[in-house]
This record gives sequence, C-alpha cells and structure tokens, in this order.
Amino acid sequence: MVTQARPPRRDGSSVRIGALVPLTRPGWVEAGQHVLAGLELAVRDVNDGGGIAGSPIELVVRDTAADPRRAAAAVDELAHLGVAAVAGEYHSVVARAAAARADALGLPFLCSSAVLDALTDQPTDWVARLAPAQSHGWRIYADYLLGAGHRRIAVAAEPSVYWASGARVLRDHLAPRGGTVIELDMRALAPAAVCDELVAHRATALLLLVGHPEPAVSIVTSVRRDQRLAEIVMGAPAGQPEFAEWAGSLGADGAAIPFLRYLPERLTPFGARVETALRERLAAAPSFVAFEGYDTVAVLAEVLRAQGTDRAGVAASWPSVAVEGTRGRIRFSRTSGSGVWQWTWPPVQVVDRDPAEPGRFRILHTG
Repeated sequence: MVTQARPPRRDGSSVRIGALVPLTRPGWVEAGQHVLAGLELAVRDVNDGGGIAGSPIELVVRDTAADPRRAAAAVDELAHLGVAAVAGEYHSVVARAAAARADALGLPFLCSSAVLDALTDQPTDWVARLAPAQSHGWRIYADYLLGAGHRRIAVAAEPSVYWASGARVLRDHLAPRGGTVIELDMRALAPAAVCDELVAHRATALLLLVGHPEPAVSIVTSVRRDQRLAEIVMGAPAGQPEFAEWAGSLGADGAAIPFLRYLPERLTPFGARVETALRERLAAAPSFVAFEGYDTVAVLAEVLRAQGTDRAGVAASWPSVAVEGTRGRIRFSRTSGSGVWQWTWPPVQVVDRDPAEPGRFRILHTG
C-alpha cells in the first residue's frame, strides 16, 4: 500500500525537483558531477524558456555518496520539502534504495543513469528510468564479444548485486551461443594472481566487474605487464573507461578496453548544442552520463508543464511521454523483469579509447 507523503508545496516562486547524485567517496564522484552538470544545464535552459507555467525549476541536490541508506533518507527529506519529483542517481544499488522509498511515499522518481534490471521488488507506477536495463545493454556487449571471436571469457568480479546481475546476463546470453564465462572471485585473488588464472583457463577476454580505482587499476596494470597475456582483451562493460579519471589513472594502459556507453553515432543538432554547453560547464568532454542528466530534466519539465506539480499526475504521465531528448525521442514502456517505466531504448554503443590517441573514442559495435 502506498503511504502518501505531504503533497507538493508551492510558494509561488519555484517548482522543486530533488536530485540524487554521488558527490563524495566512496561514490564515483566524477560520474556524479557529470549527472549534476546535465541536470543543472537543463534546468537553466528550461528556466530561460519560461520555466513551468512561469515558475522556475529549483534543483534541490542531495549527495548519496553511493550509500543506499543515505539515499533513502534523502528521498524522505525531499518528500517533506515538497519536491514534485526526484531525479538522478548513478549507482544501481543506490538507485534501487531510492526507488523503493519513492514508491512507498508516492513520490515520482525518474532515474537517470542506473541500469540494474530489478530497480524495484514489484511493479510500480511511481518510477521511470532513462538508462537501458542492464540485461539489454550487456547482451549487446556479449554479442560484441562473440563477434570478435571470444568464447572463453573470464570475469573478475567483486561481491555486489550489480556485478552478480551482470555476470548472470553474460553467462545466460553467451552459453547458448558457445561461450563460456569463467568467474574469478576478487575476494580471494590478488590482482597479480588474476594473471595466473587467465593463463590456466585459457581465457581470451577478461571483463572487469570491479570498482575503480581499485582493484580495477591494479588488475589492468598486472595484465598489461604479463607477457603471457599480450593477446588478451580486457573489457569494462559498466563504463569505467568513459571518464577522465580512468585515463588519468592508467594512461596508455587504459586504452583498448571496450565499454558500454549510451550515445548515438551522431548527435542531432539539439544534442550537439547541449554537448557544447556541457563541455563549457565541465571544462572537459561530457560523458554519456551528462546527457542522461540533461534528458532527465527535459522529460520532467514536459510532464510538469502538462500536469503541474501533482505527484500522482506526474507518475500517471510516464506512458504518455514523448520528448525529444539529446540522444533521440524518449518514450516509456513496460519491459519484462523491470517493474518500472523504461525508455525503450536509448542508443547503445561498445567503444574504447584509441591506443594511438587515448583521448579519442572508437565505436566498435552498436545495438
């Protein structure tokens, strides 16, 4: 049963939207900064265009620090402050906690960037998501591996609902197609010992289902230094190499490690304009995560213009959304195994950093 929180308050000056982002460790701070940059830029653009029925959007930001309990508490606080909806979050386990609390409170939550399929334990109308479900994106990644000739694929994994879910998606998709997934438990292996396991299992690819900077940086460094593994391909489907911090930590060693990102091959003129503005705001190339942040506010602004700040009205609008985002037209539908309203689908690419120019990305596969 839904417990209704205090209805949104309007003081005549602004429409409040809550924003959940990881801005301190152990959260991925750079990812949080990119989500927030996208959210803030979109708020600026909406307000420059007249806001919501003449009222500006006010973003009320809370740092989750990758802590599910902190995120749930933030949702409670934001609901009490009278926000019309909550947006954001990057880490899947944190977004899952936020989604559960938003559902319990009857507070609309538009998740920007987390991909875990089961974002809620049961179907809900209060939660929608822009990022693709993990099973969708990671199956595309598995198809890339098969197309590149890989059949013996090792995964170096840490214990986490997110990593376990990813490994399961890979295993279920690869096994019927002749692929084998060899799971290496990073609780029991030092990064250097991973190399011996790869040789023993005759793996041709190693996927990093681990946190950054550690143990990811140490694993990559160990594999790159081992002459027995000169031909092995490393991959990071969760997208760690997207961010400048990865390149800063690993330099040339961080190139040629394919990962998933959610951008089209070519941006529309609208997307290109947003990219330029994001680059100025970040003083760096924007990641796909920044575009997810922008599109989140673009969707919420459209819904709020049509429905006002009534929370039930906002949640009821997910199936009728049709918004031109930075990466394509956004529509929501129900998908098997998700339980939330899902954009089906954002563009998906497998890319890597070019070894000849690590600041440049190469598109290897699209889905």
